Amino acid sequence: MSWWAAVAGGAIVLVAVLVGLTALTLINAVRWLRRPAPVCGPVTEPVSILLPLRDEADRVRPCLRALLAQRQLTDWEIVVLDDGSADGTADVVRAVVGDDQRVRLLTGAGLPAGWLGKPHACQQLADAAESATSEGRSDGVLVFVDADVVLDAQAVAAAVGMLRSVPAHLLSPYPRIVVGSVGERLVQPLLQWTWLTFLPLRAMERSPRTSLAAAGGQFLLVDRAAYDRAGGHAAVRDQVLEDIALARAVKRGGGRIALADGSALATCRMYGSWRELSAGYTKSLWASLPSPVGAAAVVAVLLALYAVPPLLAVAGLLGLAVGAGPAAAVLATAGAVGYLLGVTGRGVCARATGGRALPDGLAHPVSVTLLGWLVIRSYYLRKRRRLAWRGRPVTMP
Repeated sequence: MSWWAAVAGGAIVLVAVLVGLTALTLINAVRWLRRPAPVCGPVTEPVSILLPLRDEADRVRPCLRALLAQRQLTDWEIVVLDDGSADGTADVVRAVVGDDQRVRLLTGAGLPAGWLGKPHACQQLADAAESATSEGRSDGVLVFVDADVVLDAQAVAAAVGMLRSVPAHLLSPYPRIVVGSVGERLVQPLLQWTWLTFLPLRAMERSPRTSLAAAGGQFLLVDRAAYDRAGGHAAVRDQVLEDIALARAVKRGGGRIALADGSALATCRMYGSWRELSAGYTKSLWASLPSPVGAAAVVAVLLALYAVPPLLAVAGLLGLAVGAGPAAAVLATAGAVGYLLGVTGRGVCARATGGRALPDGLAHPVSVTLLGWLVIRSYYLRKRRRLAWRGRPVTMP
């Protein structure tokens, strides 16, 4: 067998795998991805909206105003925790909230040994929620929101309705990701793309396996009783990806989790520049993959599936130019089809989650390559113990 024929055969295998993954993406997006239903009436059960803040003075205002504007909630509160901010975050909160009795502003306690910052802040908020203390109750819904999220006026009511109608014990309605810089446009859409492409959503909901779990902490709802059964954030106190870890803990406690398209409910500008994005991804990507060897394998597979096909197409065209024969034609065709399948999957994800299908999707091979580089950087800096976020280390000693 000639070199050209061997490479062409490998390209055909890549295309076959991509056909399967693109089909799963389409099924997830069209059949299995849940979307919020219109709000039909008021939510009468207790709802605690919990907002952890650390150095968020420059972007918390839109978030707070949107929380104050929530509708169709009859028994609700907003609890804000200032987690050691050094930029006047608490003063901004007071200026926006004024004397609104629905809001309580807490000062975070010092970080105990064995805890990371975000889980500790969330646990303090959950402990302070009225549903945890009022007349001995342990009911209602905890709604965790990040400072970079802006909710629609009926977002919480609609999300609580979906949580109960699924029914689920933990629901992650993923916001529409707002991007600005070129780097954000290349990388940020991969957040939704990864779980729409590789995770069968209906199986995730129905299976008790904790390996089938995904969640986004930007906008996360959890049944109060299920949260307590799972051990709360104390059960994931040392986890960088505390949102996914909490979803797994809820599953271990016998609960059901669900993902939803929250693009009609919320927007989120996670990072304001490539520098911020790179730092944010670097601090946590190592925790999403099993080991350095496993991470290398995952990166290699992603590059083979999504970055290599256009290179194969070019190689096949060059082969035709030098008279390599039919195998070069097969290679060029398979490479082009593989590239188009990757672009199609990216486009399906964008249409399903409020993103941009074109022209951003055409650069999908570049996006996947950047993701691979960020994974490598994350493991490198972790090995050197140089990972930190907002002035705190993100790994345990």
